Amino acid sequence: MAEGEEVLPGSWEKDLEEALEEGGCDLETVRNIIQGRPLPADLRAKVWKIALNVVRKGDSLASWDGCLDLPEQSIIHKDCQELIDQLTVPEEEKSVLLLDIESVTTFYCKSRNVKYSSCLGWIHLLKPLVHLRIPRNDLYNCFYAIMNKYIPRDCFQKGRPFHLFRLLLQYHEPELCSFLDTKKMTPDSYALNWLGSLFSYYCSAEVTQAIWDGYLQQADPFFIYFLMLIILVNAKDVILAQESDSREEMIRFLETSPASLDIEDIEDLFSLAQYYYSKTPTSFRKNNNSLFGSSLLGLKDDDTDLSQALCLAISVSEILQANQQQGEGVRFFVVDCRPAEQYNAGHLSTAFHLDSDLMLQNPSEFAQSVKSLLEAQKQSIQSGSIASGEHLCFMGSGREEEDMYMNMVLAHFLQKNKEYVSIAKGGFMALQQHLADINVEGPENGYGHWIASTSGSRSSINSSVDGDSPNGSSDGKGVKSLVNKMTVALKTKSVNVKEKVISFIENTSTPVDRISFNLSWPDRASMERHVSSSDRLGKPYRGVKPVFSIGDEEEYDTDEIDSSSMSDDDRKEVVNIHTWINKPDVKHHFPCNEVKENGHMFPSHLLVTATHMYCLREIPSRRGLAYIQSRQALNSVVKITSKKKHPELITFKYGNSSTSGIEILAVERYLIPNAGDATKAIKQQIMKVLDALEN
Repeated sequence: MAEGEEVLPGSWEKDLEEALEEGGCDLETVRNIIQGRPLPADLRAKVWKIALNVVRKGDSLASWDGCLDLPEQSIIHKDCQELIDQLTVPEEEKSVLLLDIESVTTFYCKSRNVKYSSCLGWIHLLKPLVHLRIPRNDLYNCFYAIMNKYIPRDCFQKGRPFHLFRLLLQYHEPELCSFLDTKKMTPDSYALNWLGSLFSYYCSAEVTQAIWDGYLQQADPFFIYFLMLIILVNAKDVILAQESDSREEMIRFLETSPASLDIEDIEDLFSLAQYYYSKTPTSFRKNNNSLFGSSLLGLKDDDTDLSQALCLAISVSEILQANQQQGEGVRFFVVDCRPAEQYNAGHLSTAFHLDSDLMLQNPSEFAQSVKSLLEAQKQSIQSGSIASGEHLCFMGSGREEEDMYMNMVLAHFLQKNKEYVSIAKGGFMALQQHLADINVEGPENGYGHWIASTSGSRSSINSSVDGDSPNGSSDGKGVKSLVNKMTVALKTKSVNVKEKVISFIENTSTPVDRISFNLSWPDRASMERHVSSSDRLGKPYRGVKPVFSIGDEEEYDTDEIDSSSMSDDDRKEVVNIHTWINKPDVKHHFPCNEVKENGHMFPSHLLVTATHMYCLREIPSRRGLAYIQSRQALNSVVKITSKKKHPELITFKYGNSSTSGIEILAVERYLIPNAGDATKAIKQQIMKVLDALEN
């Protein structure tokens, strides 16, 4: 529209009405006329039918016998009657309308083989449609289209849609996400009826219609996630200020917050949602398309992936495409977390190198590297480099056993409430495969510069990570510039530190390294010297295998049972850390970090008494207090191991021994400064317990 040009009152409504009357009007035409303005009530039904693609759709109920005979029919009738009672309609029309609603609900159950339950929330989805006063066949077609396109699969407690929403919240609002996690307030606890009813559960009829006007015109089912996100962001200050409120009170506040929306709020709601939408990687939608629609593709059990995901996963194709685009949009600053030797062999030419091993080997060096990383990111954005991006994307090798330390680095950034944190899906292996799939080979191809090596040697895209890599530290296009200069300097320093640390580990004996005991009948003399794992000490008790040992952790351990599954913060005891540390029966206290399988680390305290070992996990929001995360009897410890390369990462395994062997019941990992002293003290206390049991 030209500057100063005015739209005459009612002119666009007239254009819309004429377009709808002519027939054959598509959604794009409708959107171009409406341009986000409030939709006239008398034209709403026609616009919604176009948006839902049900114009001139046949009567699905025509061949139905009309029998209302489901086992749950009485519940259906009751819920439909309650809906009718909420409507302002002439008394003589209520019975016909009731029959229409009950018929639509019953036929949908029969045709889709679904068992009806009030908690499904269908009545709330039907309510805005009933307000349109459309014929029964249109009512059913619209309801079916909404259920099929806009209500996600598994929309129930602990369902996949809510795991995905948590990842979106974490991506944009990590502080708020962390606070809600601490309170054990998962999205399904407060947003189940937001998503399941498209806000009609709590919003007034007028507000619901306005939301649906905009949402259906968007024609993107994922947009509901961003509307939900804005409601949380809007309430952020209030939520964070409710520290002292109970979990139930906070859930109730969040759950009902959409009810406070007024019709005047809708324009801002959609504008803000559109902004966050534009700041979200497209992989958020593309990786989760199977949540919506009737397609049976991709219906394998993805729930574990989403519920266990550390952060949003970004496809390598999006990473490559994003940093080539001009202007606004999501751009990634890629952080390669593989070991230096793998990075040297081949890496994404725009990636900054951060050796994740440093986090355990040399924390101060790691902290300096992180500081340099953030500075490099800032400068690359200011310079407009092709490597620049507000969004941090971490890339590992793509092999789970190698990427455990990268997950720790990821967890570190998330715990610092860093926004826009993601992970490259499939890691460097997926990048190589993608470039091979699109046949990227040779300097004549525009993508050829993406794989580089520090040494400058070229290699095939299809080569393994350990082979040579294409293009040197400069590809002639200034692609890497500042980022590569900084990452090469940091990498060189990191390699030197790494070599020194590994050398120290390999040449220094500690109580953790290569010590093994058979403790059923301990040889007390053996306690006075370091013993190799090949030594045979003591006498197995009635053929039972050794019940306790200290040694190096195997690369592939089959005894992975995460003891976190045994606990629930709602049931944990909250204690004062200082009080517990100073208890008279506490013999040893070791500050540490509890390490989860996904890399998350939690500041904790290990306390050792005469008979037990306790883990107190600090509560971030309650200074000086902690949960009793675990309480383990010392005589249940069957093995203590450490990584050869990371001697401060200690694994405790608990279980039972019998004639058939050792049964592992729980596994706990801790990052303990001065781990040698800690394990020595714990080992000696275990010996005393076992001696006492023998006597």
